[in-house]
Amino acid sequence: MSKQKRYFLTEDDLPTHWYNVQADMPNKPGKMVNPVTKKEMTVDDLSHVFARECCVQELDQEHPWIEIPAEVREMYKSYRCTPLVRAYALEKALGTPAHIYFKNESVNPLGSHKINSALPQCYYCKQEGTTNVTTETGAGQWGAALSYAAKLFGLEAAVFQVKISMQQKPYRSSIMRTFGAVVEGSPSMSTKAGRRILTENPLHPGSLGTAISEAIELATSTSHCKYTLGSVLNHVTLHQTIIGLEAEKQMALAGEYPDIVIGCFGGGSNFGGISMPFLRHNFLDGKKTQFIAAEPESCPKLTRGKFGLDFGDEAGYTPLIPMLSIGHKFKPANIHAGGLRYHGSGAIVAELVRDGFVTAVDIPQLESFEASILFARTEGIIPAPESGHAIAEVIREAQKCKESGEEKVILFNLSGHGLIDMTAYEAYLHGDLQNFKVSEEEIAFNLREN
Repeated sequence: MSKQKRYFLTEDDLPTHWYNVQADMPNKPGKMVNPVTKKEMTVDDLSHVFARECCVQELDQEHPWIEIPAEVREMYKSYRCTPLVRAYALEKALGTPAHIYFKNESVNPLGSHKINSALPQCYYCKQEGTTNVTTETGAGQWGAALSYAAKLFGLEAAVFQVKISMQQKPYRSSIMRTFGAVVEGSPSMSTKAGRRILTENPLHPGSLGTAISEAIELATSTSHCKYTLGSVLNHVTLHQTIIGLEAEKQMALAGEYPDIVIGCFGGGSNFGGISMPFLRHNFLDGKKTQFIAAEPESCPKLTRGKFGLDFGDEAGYTPLIPMLSIGHKFKPANIHAGGLRYHGSGAIVAELVRDGFVTAVDIPQLESFEASILFARTEGIIPAPESGHAIAEVIREAQKCKESGEEKVILFNLSGHGLIDMTAYEAYLHGDLQNFKVSEEEIAFNLREN
C-alpha cells in the first residue's frame, strides 16, 4: 500500500456558506443575454427554466458568502468532508521535490463531485413546488448525482445522456435508472431539437450541447418542471466551492499552502470548486498562487476558443452566455472523458482567463491515460478519464520542479473515480485509443455563426 497522509475536518469545521467569487473579481463576469431582445437576463427571465433561488445566485455579484441551507448542509455531512491526501508515492515515482496533494471527491457514494450541486438544486426545486426535473449528462457522473438527489427530494427526473457516452459507459445509465430516472440517449427522437439534429446528421454521436437542448425543451414544455445543470453556470460553481473551502482548512492542517492549483476543465464546475476559494486570497491578500485548467486537446475552448456571446446548447434554446467558445454546433471527438466534451466555458472562468488569473493547457487523450495509469499504480485509485487530464498537468508541473529543483506545493482535484470507465482503460491498455486534435479550419467553421 502506498504511503499517504490524509487530512480531515470535524463536522463542526464543515463550511456553512459557499463562496461567491463574482463579488471579489476585479472585472465582473458578463451577464447572460436574451438572444431575441439583446437585453441582460433577469431573475424572472431565468426562473422560467431554473429554480428561482439558483437564478438569484447566478446573478449575484455583490455577496461573497451565500449560506448553505440547513437541510442541504445536513445532507453534505453524510459524505463530507472528503479527504485531502498527500501523494507521497506519486512524488517518489516522479522523483520530484514538489509536494503533491489531491482533494479526493471520488469517495462519496456517487463517485464524483457532482452531488455537491445536485443536492442544493433539487432542494431549491422542491422548495418552490417543482415535481419534475430534467438535465443533461456527458459521462454520466452528473446524471447519476441528479437522479439520486431527485429521489431524495421526491422529484421525478429525466436525463438526456450524450449518446456516444451512453454507448461507452452503459452502466452509468443503469445507475441513473436504479435511482428512478428516465434516461434517453441524445440526440433522441423524443424532442423537436433531437429530431432536427438527427435529420441533419443521422449519425450524430451527441454532445453536451445536444443533451442540454433536449433537456431544456422538455423542462419548458412540462408543467411543474425545472431544468438543472451540472456545470458551466455561476450557481453550479458556487455550490462546488465546498471543495476548495474544505481544502483551504485541510491545507492549513498540513502546514502548507498551494503554489499551484489544478483541475480538469469541461464547463468549469470542479475546476471552479477547487480554485475559487484559493483565488480570493490572490484578490484580497496578495497571494501568488497559479491556477491551471486542464482541458482535452480535442475540445480546446480555453486555449483556442473565441470570447463572445454564444449559446450554451446546440439548438440555441439557452440565453447567450459570455464565454470562450469553439462554437455551439461543434461536434467533439469521441474521447472517453465525456464530461469534458463541451464547446464553451462558463462566464466566470472566461473572464478570469482573459484577465490572466487562470491559465489553460490542453491535454492529449493518450497523455491523460498514461498519467492516470501512473496515478493508479502509485496511489491505488483509478481516476475518472476527466480527472486524468488534471493529473497529466500535475505531472508536467512536478517534472518542471524536478528540473528546477523548486519545492512547490501542487494541489489538484480528483473529481471522480474511473471504476465505471474500465472499457476506456481496456481500450488504452490494448493500444486502441488515439489522440484527436482540432484544426484551425474546423474551429473557424464552427465559430462562423458567433
